[in-house]
Amino acid sequence: MSVRYVAIGDSFTEGVGDPQPDGTMRGWADLVAIGLAAAHGSVEYANLAIRGRLLEPIATEQCDAALALEPRPDVMTFNGSGNDMMRPGWDLARVDALTRRVVDRTGEAGVRLVILSGPDPTERLPRGRTFSERADPLMELIDDIAATHDHVTFVDNYRDPEMRRAGYWDEDRLHLNPLGHSRVAARVLASLGVETDLPLAPAGDPGRPGMLEQSRYLGRYVLPWIGRRLTGRSSGDGRVPKQPAWATIEAPTA
Repeated sequence: MSVRYVAIGDSFTEGVGDPQPDGTMRGWADLVAIGLAAAHGSVEYANLAIRGRLLEPIATEQCDAALALEPRPDVMTFNGSGNDMMRPGWDLARVDALTRRVVDRTGEAGVRLVILSGPDPTERLPRGRTFSERADPLMELIDDIAATHDHVTFVDNYRDPEMRRAGYWDEDRLHLNPLGHSRVAARVLASLGVETDLPLAPAGDPGRPGMLEQSRYLGRYVLPWIGRRLTGRSSGDGRVPKQPAWATIEAPTA
């Protein structure tokens, strides 16, 4: 029996950090679609995520487009607010309202909703403490939503201590590498009843970066990010969803 699965979100769900030879991004959501196809024979898959998106367009534009797909999805994964946390004007009440909009819309449509938190990047990020001060109460909010809505499952990667290790992160320290995406996919599949081996990074983590390495990191990643913020640009400007309509994913061959 085929399952219809749609993903909405930002760069985490688009798959940034898991590049393929042709330059496209794969990521955990694609891996979830492949895992569902292996379990059910095939899956209809759409991915509306776009890097750089704030929570509001995810919870409104992307959510509405996902629920307008024909036929209607059976399962939706939803992640957002990571980009909001790194900007001024953070408003937990607004985030709560937008998150509950997705919860209400999927509940009305009879669509199973899997909410994901991204893993905790704060140990390696500038202003990491600000991120954690905003993320901690948000996790409690989503705990409450999942506990009070039967159609909602929460896959909490943020409080997975294993994923704080460097072995799961891309060199930009913000996005996951292929191993990190694989671990998230396995956790999502398990929440959907598809048991999958949980990847583990090799033992041992590198030491703290030296001054030269840190300077290179700031120049390559942090300063361009600041430049986009100052000029009102986003890494997702001009981009469209990588899979806006249903595509059939067949079960992988042995």
